[in-house]
Amino acid sequence: MGNEINPWKKLSSKLVYDNPWISLSEFSVITPAGKPGIYGKVHFKNIAIGVIAIDKDDNTYLVGQYRFVLDAYSWEIPEGGCPEGTDWLTAAKRELKEETGFEAGTWSELLKMDVSNSVSDEFAVVYVAEDLIAGEAEPDETEQLQVKKMPFSEALNWVMQGRITDSISVAAILKLQQIRTSNSTK
Repeated sequence: MGNEINPWKKLSSKLVYDNPWISLSEFSVITPAGKPGIYGKVHFKNIAIGVIAIDKDDNTYLVGQYRFVLDAYSWEIPEGGCPEGTDWLTAAKRELKEETGFEAGTWSELLKMDVSNSVSDEFAVVYVAEDLIAGEAEPDETEQLQVKKMPFSEALNWVMQGRITDSISVAAILKLQQIRTSNSTK
């Protein structure tokens, strides 16, 4: 500790791109080495929300969808965006219902994380949802989703095998497993 000062100096900034979800800014800077440079920042206009849904038999529910940016299919925990000013838990409940049809009787916050802090300010919050009540999914018009039920241990194996690569899903599944392991050794 002790070196927690900002070594960057911002000289100017300009907005390069803007849409309803993100904006991209370019900054003229003086780097920590004292040299002029540029830095880009992607600003996310929503907080990322994730949910690990766990049923009474210790199954979880992954959502599969084709990710345009990756040009690949991805299996993930249910995730979505929380507009500024919206309660995070309210957004998590909405996302779980939209993507899986489930509602939950018990909610607990699992983690908060900066998703890719070298290029973006995207911030994520993940909850664990338990005491599930089944219902009809209501996906957004931009989503073509599959829901896959599997034992939580299998989802953990998918992370370890590299079959789940979404950063929020990986972090959440590993953290929940670590909490479970710590609690079982007490």
